[in-house]
Amino acid sequence: MKAAQSLLALAAREGVRACFANPGTSEMHLVAALDSAPDIRPVLCLFEGVATGAADGYGRMMQAPALTLLHLGPGLGNGLANLHNAYRARTPIVSLIGEHATYHRVNNPPLASDIASIARPVSAWLKTAESAAELLILTQDAIEAARQTGPATLILPADVAWSDEEPTAPAPPLKQRESFDDGHWDEAARLLGPRTLLLLGGRFLSANACAAAQRIAAKTGALALIETFPVRVRREGAGAGLKRLPYLSEMAAASLSHIDTVILAGAAYPVAFFALPGRPTTLAPDHARILEIAAPGFNIERALTSIAALVQANIDLPRAGEAPVNPNGGAIDPMALAQSIAATLPDNAIVCDESNTAGLFCYEAAASAAAHDWLTLTGGAIGQGLPLATGAAIACPDRRVLALEADGSALYTIQALWTQAREGLHVTNVILNNGAYAILRLEMMRAGVNELSEAAGALFDLKHPAIDFCALARGFGVPAERVETAAKLVAALERSFATPGPALIEVMIR
Repeated sequence: MKAAQSLLALAAREGVRACFANPGTSEMHLVAALDSAPDIRPVLCLFEGVATGAADGYGRMMQAPALTLLHLGPGLGNGLANLHNAYRARTPIVSLIGEHATYHRVNNPPLASDIASIARPVSAWLKTAESAAELLILTQDAIEAARQTGPATLILPADVAWSDEEPTAPAPPLKQRESFDDGHWDEAARLLGPRTLLLLGGRFLSANACAAAQRIAAKTGALALIETFPVRVRREGAGAGLKRLPYLSEMAAASLSHIDTVILAGAAYPVAFFALPGRPTTLAPDHARILEIAAPGFNIERALTSIAALVQANIDLPRAGEAPVNPNGGAIDPMALAQSIAATLPDNAIVCDESNTAGLFCYEAAASAAAHDWLTLTGGAIGQGLPLATGAAIACPDRRVLALEADGSALYTIQALWTQAREGLHVTNVILNNGAYAILRLEMMRAGVNELSEAAGALFDLKHPAIDFCALARGFGVPAERVETAAKLVAALERSFATPGPALIEVMIR
């Protein structure tokens, strides 16, 4: 199995330090070869959607590729939703997908499938290694593609992995230069004004990038916003209060109704998540001019600080927001939840947010909290929050990770708790239990159906029977407690943040 060993040795030399795995028979030689690559940490996940979501969280925080190891087409299919989220985030991931031996595929065995067709929609790069000779060349290409453009998929037949043929050594990767156009920065500086939207996105928005956008807005009168679901935002100092474009299309379109120029700094042009009767699908006015000053993979900070200098936006801005407010001791509603999070968040925490409706106010409230990173549900495929937090904790073992997780979404990938317990990860999982797919109730009303039918009510209901998240957590080896008041939530958060290892807090939302 020299081929498998050579692949992992190359990955280790390229800085890969984690492999999130749910392997099967076709991947056994890669599993065995992990012994020869001690720099790569193997992390077992009980479900492929946990492995792919954890690789996403790891890649976002490390800004470097992780590996996933998945079993044939069905294993890849199980991980597809969180690979979709990672694809939208352009997260650096290399997915190694086991395949039947090249000479066995013709027999159409039971697990045979068109792996490439399954992988293509979530892959920025996709190849199959048909021989051991080309394996290292393709591995090098996959790693470099993941760094530059996002998730890469390498399909690896079993006989290629177990081969003892010496693979051809890859050429050193060419150093990629960031592509940018200084002229666009000059043009952006000329266009900035009260009818201009400056929309931020990309793989990582640093505190300096956010602060530069705030200064540009203060100097020129432009509207500076972060895209609705950013990949990763560092919230610290003057830029911590930079707001996000609203999720609801009618609210977003109203806030942009005066805009005649859209400047994209790593962000995609703003569109609605869904088409709904009588509601806009594109959020800026149709006549608005569009200027892209930085591609999603570009160093957004460089573009924004350069434009800030061009418009002489050297304004000193105060730290955003007021001091966090301690909630009253009553029942927990979305505002009390937000206040509790902001008041207790540890310094340099990482927040993985899949809170949907109950967490509506958390992001804005946390602008006044201690410095932290905020990660969101980039592709809209639910079941991301717990795996994302797991991978972030592997990447940053000295930081506390907070998973803000809706109850319905948590059930897609609840197995992530077992990996957190097994690896001793410092993750506080806050499950927001309102006993429903509440986001779907909201979307049904937005679609014009104001009264739920009996069938709709049954499909959105999670209370009959009630789900005991504390019992689930303990079954996976994670300590858990249920809270029903804001005072108890604050106390539970503080205990968790002060205690090593994972914990789950089930928050009963009013």
